[in-house]
Amino acid sequence: MIVVAGEALIDLVPQGPGALADLRPALGGGPYNTAVALGRLGSPTAFCSRTSRDAFGEALLDGLRRAGVDVSGVQRGPEPTTLAVATIGDGGSAAYSFYVDGTADRLFTAPAALPAGTRAVSFGTCSLVLEPGASAYEELMRTAAAQGVFTALDPNVRPGLIPDADAYRARFRSWLPSVSLLKMSEEDARWLGGDPKEWLAAGPSAVVITHGGDGLSAFTRDGGVHTVPGEPVDVVDTIGAGDTVNAALLHGLAVRDALSPEALDGLGPAGWSELLRFAARAAAVTCSRAGAEPPYAHELADARF
Repeated sequence: MIVVAGEALIDLVPQGPGALADLRPALGGGPYNTAVALGRLGSPTAFCSRTSRDAFGEALLDGLRRAGVDVSGVQRGPEPTTLAVATIGDGGSAAYSFYVDGTADRLFTAPAALPAGTRAVSFGTCSLVLEPGASAYEELMRTAAAQGVFTALDPNVRPGLIPDADAYRARFRSWLPSVSLLKMSEEDARWLGGDPKEWLAAGPSAVVITHGGDGLSAFTRDGGVHTVPGEPVDVVDTIGAGDTVNAALLHGLAVRDALSPEALDGLGPAGWSELLRFAARAAAVTCSRAGAEPPYAHELADARF
């Protein structure tokens, strides 16, 4: 079982140019997209979050169920669902403004225990910013790491939600001793400061940096740097691409029985190349269609692990 912990929200995606374009609601949130992608790839997955009892909240849970994700541990509440209004820029890149005050996912509380058979827990995005839930997710991360569970972190920084950038950067560094695999975009890396060598020294066994259409790089504690190019694709938008990379990395590691720091250390150049190429291929499929629509396993059947 891979557990994904974090927010589920509704993306409002413009259907044309201009500030007053029609908006289409779409299921979203970085952790939510990661969980759906894992389920579609065939990894046993559970979602750990708190969602509203409103219509959007029900639709979010239905989307997880359709992907085969276990939602039995999802907390519920009467508060509204978080909304994220997307703006699609040149090249399909997405920026967001958020409506988060008083929403259900902010009131998440850490569960007493993870599901039986949990091999890894994935964290990231808004859930690690918005209090009081952020402290509960942080508690879960530290507890899982202390129990020897593989932990993955994608900060997926949303600067507009962060009132004190320096305080957040310090908090990010405090998480690193509890992180097995750190993944982020190169834009997030620049915003956070530091570099893979510094982050590896603080705790993670590997750091993966995404470079948009230019591919991915993995940095390991033995000084290795493993880079693959991006997969050529006609980009519709990039919504959910990074979340798909998260899922593809975790799924690929699970298939290799490599969800441990020791296994990451022994993956080697060939293993990293295959894993990163698989993640690049999966992200390209997501970019080829509108919204966060990650691939199913059969769409990547010819991709090697």
